Amino acid sequence: MMKIDVLTLFPEMFEGVFGHSILKKAEDQHAVQYNVVNFRSYADNKHQTVDDYPYGGGAGMVLKPQPIFDAVKDLQDKSSSSPRVILLCPQGERYTQNKAEELAASDHLIFICGHYEGYDERIREHIVTDEISIGDYVLTGGELGAMVVIDSVVRLLPEVLGNEESHMKDSFSTGVLEHPHYTRPADFRGMKVPEVLTSGNHRLINEWRDKESLRRTYMRRPDLLEGTELTSQQKKWLEEIKKDAK
Repeated sequence: MMKIDVLTLFPEMFEGVFGHSILKKAEDQHAVQYNVVNFRSYADNKHQTVDDYPYGGGAGMVLKPQPIFDAVKDLQDKSSSSPRVILLCPQGERYTQNKAEELAASDHLIFICGHYEGYDERIREHIVTDEISIGDYVLTGGELGAMVVIDSVVRLLPEVLGNEESHMKDSFSTGVLEHPHYTRPADFRGMKVPEVLTSGNHRLINEWRDKESLRRTYMRRPDLLEGTELTSQQKKWLEEIKKDAK
């Protein structure tokens, strides 16, 4: 079972996220255990303040090291493994599906959700193993970023989705974007499903899906193809797709 601890000043934000859909199913199946902690409770001062003005001046407040250090130490002492400590911040590495798959192989993850202007740098330097950014923009705090990362990780755990192929063929997992999907009716207000999908020929269907994944990637995210090793067939399809796009 994977254990996930979340350090936050707003634990109530996670109640709805962890209590529904796949994340709730994963907990019910004992694939994961969630623990949300208000790290204000670790503050060693009478007023339980967790932030202070930055040295050297400047706008905003900075999270103090003491509550975070003590909270992480407490969680580490209770752990049967060596947890990865993840800091959500705009300066972190940009989050990818490959990173999600890497984290999904861990037994214990600790997420630190900051607030205010930033963190005392000693938190980064001495207790954090991974710094993650979910995009090139700034949020009010790390809570939403943590939810995104946790969702993407938990769905990869064994048996959580029920069908192992569900995540293996996701966009980014294969290096290209996922192919288009269709369902009933085959003709909706004059808009028809591609005939190959109703043919019953699984070989042709798989070829169509592979080619359309390649087409969608070329049209929407051509940068992904730069790092993807294509088969000889995919290279032929790509040349056709480029000609069609002209």
